[in-house]
Amino acid sequence: MAHMGQRSFVLVPGAGSTASYWQLVEPLIDKAGYQSIAVSLPNWPGATLADQADAIVDAAQAATEITLVAQSMGAFSAPLTCDRLPVAELVLVNAMIPAPGETAGEWWANTGQAEAMRSNDMREGRDPDAGFDAQTHFLHDLSPDVLARLTSSGDDSEPVDSLFETGFALSRWPDVPTTVLAGRGDRFFPYDFQRRLAKQRLGLEAEPIPGGHLLALSQPEALVARLIRDL
Repeated sequence: MAHMGQRSFVLVPGAGSTASYWQLVEPLIDKAGYQSIAVSLPNWPGATLADQADAIVDAAQAATEITLVAQSMGAFSAPLTCDRLPVAELVLVNAMIPAPGETAGEWWANTGQAEAMRSNDMREGRDPDAGFDAQTHFLHDLSPDVLARLTSSGDDSEPVDSLFETGFALSRWPDVPTTVLAGRGDRFFPYDFQRRLAKQRLGLEAEPIPGGHLLALSQPEALVARLIRDL
């Protein structure tokens, strides 16, 4: 049981993922003496960002001091909870940083993600016209045992369309200390792209961390070491 005032890490996955995305991170947080709360986000037909925010609040309602960690598209729902939970810190990981009113569907063209991925593929010697491939852009740095566990868990469902059609409801970013962590080896949201996005949208410097897009599965030790570093 968490004692009063203990830091809790509320872990929000990306699109189509569940709490099991954090399966390698949670034991390391717990071992370090903190509480971990991994959230599964609603992904039913018609689900909205507000539904996802409600799920985060429900999961974390007993926590008293929260580091809220949002992976990828989790950055669209996690900030919506900062006025409803005792959030001490917001940490974005390989994040889709939203602009006010923007939908997750609009985000891709607005940010230039496709061109950034294409340029990165070209620079690293991959076919720039092949487009997105899960093995190439998501799973490339996962160990065989982690990959086997991931595929057997079924934690790879497609996010429902309605999530991409809801505008980000905040007019400004929450007044919470925010950290942007960007995977050095992310082929989906390349590091330089993430740096530009963090600077343009939040005025923040993205901080490099080892690993690709799914670094909670490929580099859990490095991620947890960074999350607990200043506590």
